[in-house]
Amino acid sequence: MDNPFKRIYLIVLDSVGIGEAPDAAQFGDEGADTLGHIAQRMGGLHMPNMGALGLSNIKEIKGIAKAERPAAFYTKMQEASNGKDTMTGHWEIMGLNIQTPFQVFPDGFPDSLIQELEQKSGRKVIGNKPASGTEILDELGKEHMETGALIVYTSADSVLQIAAHEEIVPIDELYKICEMARGMTKTGDYMVGRVIARPFIGQPGNFERTSNRHDYALKPFGRTVMNELKDADFDVIAIGKINDIYDGEGVTEAIRTKSNMDGMDQFIHAAQKDFTGLSFVNLVDFDALFGHRRDPKGYGKALEEFDVRLPELMDELKEDDLLIITADHGNDPVHHGTDHTREYVPLLVFSKKFGQGQALEERKTFADIGASIADNFNVKMPEYGKSFMEELK
Repeated sequence: MDNPFKRIYLIVLDSVGIGEAPDAAQFGDEGADTLGHIAQRMGGLHMPNMGALGLSNIKEIKGIAKAERPAAFYTKMQEASNGKDTMTGHWEIMGLNIQTPFQVFPDGFPDSLIQELEQKSGRKVIGNKPASGTEILDELGKEHMETGALIVYTSADSVLQIAAHEEIVPIDELYKICEMARGMTKTGDYMVGRVIARPFIGQPGNFERTSNRHDYALKPFGRTVMNELKDADFDVIAIGKINDIYDGEGVTEAIRTKSNMDGMDQFIHAAQKDFTGLSFVNLVDFDALFGHRRDPKGYGKALEEFDVRLPELMDELKEDDLLIITADHGNDPVHHGTDHTREYVPLLVFSKKFGQGQALEERKTFADIGASIADNFNVKMPEYGKSFMEELK
């Protein structure tokens, strides 16, 4: 473009899918529609700001009027990678194509892996099933304190989580055990995206997870657009779990968050800084608190709360700023099971310099976002993805 954007703001609404992908049946996700089903359960979603950008112009959503003059360019994107997990979606957004999927363990981890972990750690394992991180402490925390056994659990995502009381298993020991587990799960049938240390304190009936959580992520399987930006001396501000998802690759500043609203606080604060490059946030509550727990009304309220915050962010945007809003996969809260769902994701692209938005070509890969960011900043283009920058006119 003649006048490239100085700052690009990228929001990933974790799991906010917009209808089943063409290959949904291959993933057991026929009929999935995260936004559509939430809107039905809510009797309509009240999201006037996303509506004004053009959300219902992508696919009509109950309660959200189609914009006659959408403020953003809009379309939907299909995932090209073989997966529907957080890391695959995010890595594809930044220009990769992941054909070897991360493993998920809906029935717990194989006995052979658990036995190896017990042997190497010198501690027994209890749990070994998908579970909520707080509920499993209520269930097994007392036994852990009495026996010193490690609480191992997973989720619908590709994670191996190890919980231990800080007074029973010292932090340094827990970290070493997680490093062992990371070495055991880097490849093959056991390959998981992240191993997570989950230390906690307290007594039975009153356990509390501490801030000493530590994530041991796999590094992206190739260089991403974030690597290219950082190497070219652009800023890459990672907010929320973005730093963990990319294992710090291509990140110049990492900011942790506690919730969606804290994520928006941090994102808006970053918009008040003078920087040149990318500010990138993941809003995880949609997925973690409502999608996996199959709570469509809680999910809907969280979407409406996000919508209320949008004007605060947009007030901070300058004429040479670009805002991109998208998602990384679906998690339809009325679908069967507790897993992610293979869906299209929305794409909304806004700048104050646009007179009016319009429909973009449907995207065949999430990597079009990374390609567009690389195109804007004139850094090396990713192997995958097609820039939409020329279409923003």
